Amino acid sequence: MDRRNKPTIDGFIPRRSAGRVDSSQGSHDPHKEATIRGLQRHNVAPTEPTAARRGVIAPVESSQVRRQVISRADVDESLQEIDTQEAEQPVPKRHGKHVKKPHSRRRKVITRFILLILLVGVVLAGWVGVKAFLAGKEIFKGDIFGIVQQKELKADANGRSNVLILGTSEDDPGHGGAFLTDSIMILSINQKAKDAYMISIPRDLQVRYNMACNSGYSGKINEYFNCVNEDYNSSSAEDERQTKSREFFGGVVGLDIQYSVHVNYTVMRDIVKALDGITVTIDSPDPRGQMDGNFDWKCGASYSKRIKNCPPRGHFIDYPNGPVTLDAEHALYLAQARGDTDVSWGFPNSNFEREKNQQKIVVAIKEKAMSTGTVTNIGKVSGLIDALGSNLRTNFDTSEIRTLMALGSDIPSSAIQSISLIDGGAVGGDAQPTAGVYDFSGIKALIKKTMNATPVTKEAAHVVVLNASGISGAAQTEANKLTELGLIVDEVANAPEGVTFTKNTLYHTTKNKPKTLTALTTRYGSTALVTTESPVEVTTTTDFVVVILNPLTTAKP
Repeated sequence: MDRRNKPTIDGFIPRRSAGRVDSSQGSHDPHKEATIRGLQRHNVAPTEPTAARRGVIAPVESSQVRRQVISRADVDESLQEIDTQEAEQPVPKRHGKHVKKPHSRRRKVITRFILLILLVGVVLAGWVGVKAFLAGKEIFKGDIFGIVQQKELKADANGRSNVLILGTSEDDPGHGGAFLTDSIMILSINQKAKDAYMISIPRDLQVRYNMACNSGYSGKINEYFNCVNEDYNSSSAEDERQTKSREFFGGVVGLDIQYSVHVNYTVMRDIVKALDGITVTIDSPDPRGQMDGNFDWKCGASYSKRIKNCPPRGHFIDYPNGPVTLDAEHALYLAQARGDTDVSWGFPNSNFEREKNQQKIVVAIKEKAMSTGTVTNIGKVSGLIDALGSNLRTNFDTSEIRTLMALGSDIPSSAIQSISLIDGGAVGGDAQPTAGVYDFSGIKALIKKTMNATPVTKEAAHVVVLNASGISGAAQTEANKLTELGLIVDEVANAPEGVTFTKNTLYHTTKNKPKTLTALTTRYGSTALVTTESPVEVTTTTDFVVVILNPLTTAKP
C-alpha cells in the first residue's frame, strides 16, 4: 500500500468520515485543503482505538483508499477539544500532595545565575585562601593550620604587647646603606584596654653596640640590625637579627619587646597601592604646610617639566596643612621626607617630623585596610597578601593572626597615641638623650610614665626627700621608689639639724594632688601626715616633702 495515501491523523478527532469530501466543496482542490501528516499532541488519546493501534491490520480494498483531507475547521475544533481534555485531567498526587508544576523559564534562569555567582564566590575565596596560605608560610611562624585558633598575644608585666617595627631599603636599587634601619618604631598594645602607643626612635641616636660594627663599637642606632650578621638570604639569619634587635632596642626604651616586624619600601608602596591610596593630615607649624625639595627629580629634569608634572610649584612632596590623599609613590616619599635641603619648609625638627609622618601613614593604612570596602574587596585583599607575603618578615605565630585582625578592628584610631621623645623632653634636637649620650634613663621614664599611666603619674607631683635616719643612702633609696610610683623627685638631701623627728613624716605643701596624697599616706601611714610647714624651703613646684626616719623595707604603693 502506498504510504503517502495511508491515513495518519494522530492526535486529531475527525468530525466526518475520513474518506468523504463534502459535496458542497465540489471536486478536490489541493490549494484549498490541507493535508496533515504526522501531527501529534501529547497526553491525548484517540476516542476509539483503531485496529492499527490494537496491532491488527484491517483489510482495505483499493477502491476504498482515499487521501485524507482535513479542513481548517477540523483542526480548530480538534485543538479546542484537546485543550478541554488537558484542563479536565487531574493533577497527579504524591503522598497526598499535589506535585509542583515545573519552574518557569525565567525562574530557571535566575536560579542558575545565582548558582553561578555562588560558584564564582567560592572559587575566588579559595584563590584568596591559597594565596594567604602561601604568604602565611613565608610571613608567620608555626603551622599554618594554627590560623583556626585565636591565641592571645604575649604581654609584659603591665599587660602590654610590644612590637618592634624596622624599615629597610634593600629593595630600592642604588640606595646606599640598604640594610640600615632608617625607620625604627615601637607599637605597644593593651589587648584588654584596647589602646595602643607608637614610639619612633631617632635613627641618629648614639648607642654602644657591644660588638664590632662597620663604624666601630659605637655609633648610630640604625646600624645595629645590619651589624648582627650579613646573611640576607637565610631565614635563620633573619630570625637572629630580629631576636637580637628586640632585646637591644628594648634595652634602650626600657620595654620587654615580644614581637618584631621587618619591612622594606615595597611593603608600603604595594599596600597603599592595593588600598587605592590613603588619607593623612599634614600638621606643620609652617602655614604653607610641608614641602621637601629632595624628591623634585621625580617631576622631571627641567623646570618646565617639573611645573607640568608636579603642579603648582614643581615639587613632588608639597602639601598644605590639613587632610591630603596620597597614592603609593607619594606615601612612600613622604615617609622619607625630612626637609634637609635649602628648598624645603615645614620640617623644623627634620627627622622628628619624618617620624611623625611615618606614624600618620601607619594609622592611615590601618584605617583603610580595616574598612568595610577593603576587607570585602577581593582585589584589594589579594593585593595586600601579595605585598605582605613577599616583603614582610615577623616572629608572630599563625595562631595569633586572628587576634591581630580582631585588635586591628577593635582598637579605634583615636585610641592610638603617639609618644614623642623630643616633645617629652627625653631627646634633644640633636637626636641625643637630654640626660647625656648613652644615658637612656629619661627615655625610659617618659615611656613608662606615659604608657603605664596611673592616677599618680597623671598628677606628676614633685617631691623632696630628706634623710633623718642616719643611714647613708636611705633618702636616695626612697627617692628611687617614689620615682617608680610616678613622682618627680626635685631634691634628695639630709634633714636639717636641730629638728627632731619621731617618725617618717609627710608634708603636703599644695592641695591639688589628691591621688598622690592618698598614695603617700597609704605608703607611710596616715599618722605621718602633718599640717605644719615644711622644715626646709622648697620651690613653688614642690608638692610634698618626705622625711625618712625609718627606711621602709616593703614595697608599699
